[in-house]
Amino acid sequence: MADGERPEPGDTGRPGPESARRPGAGDTGRTDPGDPIRVFLLDDHEVVRRGVRDLLDDEPDITVVGEAGTAERALARVPALRPRVAVLDVRLPDGDGVSVCRELRSRMPELACLMLTSFDDEEALLDSIMAGASGYVLKQIQGSDLVSAVRTVAAGQSLLDPSATTRLMARLRQGPRQEEQREEVPGLTDREREILALIGEGLTNRQIGERLYLAEKTVKNHISRLLAKLGVERRVQAAVIATRARDRRRGEGG
Repeated sequence: MADGERPEPGDTGRPGPESARRPGAGDTGRTDPGDPIRVFLLDDHEVVRRGVRDLLDDEPDITVVGEAGTAERALARVPALRPRVAVLDVRLPDGDGVSVCRELRSRMPELACLMLTSFDDEEALLDSIMAGASGYVLKQIQGSDLVSAVRTVAAGQSLLDPSATTRLMARLRQGPRQEEQREEVPGLTDREREILALIGEGLTNRQIGERLYLAEKTVKNHISRLLAKLGVERRVQAAVIATRARDRRRGEGG
């Protein structure tokens, strides 16, 4: 295969034994309580994929139905294989697992996404929450804990601690207090300021990407963080904030 993946049982898009036994079982990703949890793996490192696959396949109640090394291949395969859980690497050569999570969840709302990363990154955690991920774990996790994490999200539970998530969201919305005296919109990175200004000009994500030489998906991720930091939910609200900030600067200059 192009990205060095092994052909896997069930990775051909043909219905598995569960869907063959029960009409409609493959339509939602849910199976009967006695059926194994169907898992799909996305990681660009083949050694990591093999290790996780072997670990999960050793469990009688879990079966890995497919794997991929790129975002593109995962987006093509997961809807056909209908897993219950997708274990997604955050960093990928052709994108990121957060964008894959967001796209897959839009197509398959009942899919549970478990983000797996080497980086203890608050921004990635925030992006994962906003993309609808059910859990976020580091690759340093013990094997038994990863197995438990898969079972937990498959059961519809979350591995994102509510109190930690609330504190994170509040901190990002408030921004660093020490920067408030010099910033009309506190807590934003230079890149986020650039994007906010362009939102205020009415540019689309694609136009912003072209202006800043960024991929459209990267722009979307920046905007997700930006909205959270501003404490707003809609792009138009961010545009209003950008317009007010620009008007204040003009007033001070005049």
